[in-house]
Amino acid sequence: MSGKENNFPPLPKFIPLKPCFYQNFSDEIPIEHQVLVKRIYRLWLFYCATLGINLIACLAWWIAGGSGANFGLALLWLLLFSPCSYVCWFRPAYKAFRSDSSFNFMAFFFIFGAQFILTVIQAVGFSGWGACGWLAAIGFFQTSVGAAVVMLLPAIMFSMSAAMMAIMIMKVHSIYRGAGGSFQKAQTEWSTGTWRNPPSREAQFNNFSGNSLPEYPTVPSYPASGGQWP
Repeated sequence: MSGKENNFPPLPKFIPLKPCFYQNFSDEIPIEHQVLVKRIYRLWLFYCATLGINLIACLAWWIAGGSGANFGLALLWLLLFSPCSYVCWFRPAYKAFRSDSSFNFMAFFFIFGAQFILTVIQAVGFSGWGACGWLAAIGFFQTSVGAAVVMLLPAIMFSMSAAMMAIMIMKVHSIYRGAGGSFQKAQTEWSTGTWRNPPSREAQFNNFSGNSLPEYPTVPSYPASGGQWP
């Protein structure tokens, strides 16, 4: 990763902060996995948009007579889950495909699985969770039809997010198992410490090629055509 300047998140120049990550799909992700990794990234964007719509719906819920605690929790989920979901499950997926890292694949499966369960709960819409899911939206039609219609939008989006997450985790697991990945490989990466900054596939190939080329003795100097052998 040396020599590559961080470019994500893209921040305006007037903000005195610098990007935290380097992200370049065409440069770091093998071409056969670029489409899948981009879809995982778009899923993250869609989930963040869902949290934003959920915040607006919870505001409508509050204005129409609902609890203000739901709006407060919705704001907390937006501020907390947007960056944390990027760091905790998209980046492991990105690094896993970038360097074929079993540890990062395992981190993605566990954290993304927990995210899927949470998204299902948000789609259901239990009272007091700060999520406008189906139960909250349908139950509020008796109080305010307008607010309930607004609340249906995040319920639909949470459901779509959960469905896409289920499809994505099955696709990634299929690729991982098909490539011979295992929990033992993840344990090896943990014990050796390579999980902290796994080398890219290109770096692994260069190291392999450079260290595995056999060394041959110096080619002897033969006499020119017509010369005498000593």
